[in-house]
Amino acid sequence: VAMDFGRITLSEQHVLYLFGTPGQERFWFMWDELSQGALGAVVLADTRRLAECFAAVDFFERRGIGFIVAVNEFDGAYRYEPDEVRSALDLGPEVPVVLCDARIASSSTGALVTLVQHLINATSAPAPLQAFGAHQ
Repeated sequence: VAMDFGRITLSEQHVLYLFGTPGQERFWFMWDELSQGALGAVVLADTRRLAECFAAVDFFERRGIGFIVAVNEFDGAYRYEPDEVRSALDLGPEVPVVLCDARIASSSTGALVTLVQHLINATSAPAPLQAFGAHQ
């Protein structure tokens, strides 16, 4: 088990730093440090062990970090539809769920593009209106 790191330069002003962290509980101590300043995350879901995704989903939700779920497809494994995974993980409709084969660069890039689009859309969305006299 190892941690992965990558960097993608989109333009002079925009660079993506990628950290691939193991999902096992013994590595969770790294997540707080690595998520400092993070704008978003991809939760890579293995449908053979979907229950292991709950910790990652909870982590990013609690910290208000935008994320998508990329369902990693494996040869010979049953292929679930994104809506089936959304339901199993109890995700809201605002969280994108995409199919991905992490072994194929273009598929992984597609998941990252979806994340960036999701983050752009989330930051450009108008703030919800509060009812007059509502208290927080």
